[in-house]
Amino acid sequence: MRSSLQSYRKVSLESEIAVASPHRIIQLMFNGALERLAQCRYAIEQNNLEAKALYISKSVGIITGLKSSLNMEAGGDIAGNLDRLYDFSLRKITEANINNDPQALDDVSAILREIKEAWDAIPADKHYITANKEPA
Repeated sequence: MRSSLQSYRKVSLESEIAVASPHRIIQLMFNGALERLAQCRYAIEQNNLEAKALYISKSVGIITGLKSSLNMEAGGDIAGNLDRLYDFSLRKITEANINNDPQALDDVSAILREIKEAWDAIPADKHYITANKEPA
């Protein structure tokens, strides 16, 4: 049952990504990062080293993807600040991994939630700006 649900979620997410706008893809990345961080926190609490390693890796991959999606030329100070926040988040995740520190993961989750809330607040008529193209 559990694997069926996971398969359904994966196919559902893949289908959504296939038709998603660039703005929506970033939203999905934030959702994924927050979910993986929560799973990693739980793995640390359960002393499940295999799951911890998996979710640390996935969290790092998603945050690295968010970082690489920044347009440093067009983004100005905002892109620079986000770049530094993502670097900080990656360092905190490394600390959480080394020290089995769920608080470090909570710190990263708080940062990502704040950025996600700002991203989600961008009005739909401005989403073309986040995709670096003109509205249709």
